[in-house]
Order: sequence, then structure tokens, then C-alpha cells
Amino acid sequence: MRVLVLTISDRASAGVYEDKSGPAVEEALGNNIPDAEIERQIVPDEKAEIEKALSGNLDKDIIITTGGTGLGPRDITPDVTSEFCDRLIPGIAEYLRTESLKETLNALLSRGVAGIKDKTIIINLPGSVSGARFCAELLTAVLKHALAMVRGEGH
Repeated sequence: MRVLVLTISDRASAGVYEDKSGPAVEEALGNNIPDAEIERQIVPDEKAEIEKALSGNLDKDIIITTGGTGLGPRDITPDVTSEFCDRLIPGIAEYLRTESLKETLNALLSRGVAGIKDKTIIINLPGSVSGARFCAELLTAVLKHALAMVRGEGH
């Protein structure tokens, strides 16, 4: 399974602070899916940069984004992802929010989405380290099956 963890953050991409959510997602995936080949990338909260990173990584099975899912004026990750994808997978986003609500009421403020572009699954996670890690761990139970379905391998 080839995975890109894409951190979307103006400040992390500019080196103002260290990206911690990307490594947290990578660790959660690596601990639960040992055969995953994981790469990381950081881009600013800019539509063109996000689109370029997504389109340039469609050779990956899964792209997991972290950051830009909130209510701030620069939080555009879900908007760009929705527009970029061919089809949405609403159940993933619903599940992540439902389970996250058990941990924090702030999960109500997440606008993250999930979808498919060609044969790549794209999933938005929150930018907080704890939220990103928690959601990545939740995803590990379903990713292999989801990929099989996208590839037409069935149930």
C-alpha cells in the first residue's frame, strides 16, 4: 500500500513551526499497517498547491491530508478535495467525526471529506496532532478493504 501523508499548513510549509501532525499520521499508519510505504509532503493552504500535490500523487493508493479542515478563512482542504475527487465517500468522514466526538466536542467543527480520484482514495484529517493520530488509527481497520473495492476486487 503506497500512501502519501500531505500536511496542509501555511506555517509548517514556511518553516515557522515543525510539522507534527504529518509524522503522527505516518506513525499511526506504520504501526498498524506494517507493509505501508509512506511518504510525506507539506504544502501551504493554497488551492493551486493542494491541487498540484494531489494530482502529482495519483500513483499512490491513498492520500491522507492533515490540516485545513476547520472554520478558518484559510481552511480550504475539504473544498479543494471535494472539487478534485470524482466521487465522495461520505461514510468515512461521518465515521471520523462520530468517533472524534467521543473525544472532543471540537469534532463538530471539522469539515473533512473523503473521496476517490481515479483509483486513489483521498481522506482529510484534522490538523491537530491528537486529532490526526486518532483518526489515522481509526482508518487503519478499513483501508485495505476500501482499496480492494476501488480496484474492483470486490468484497
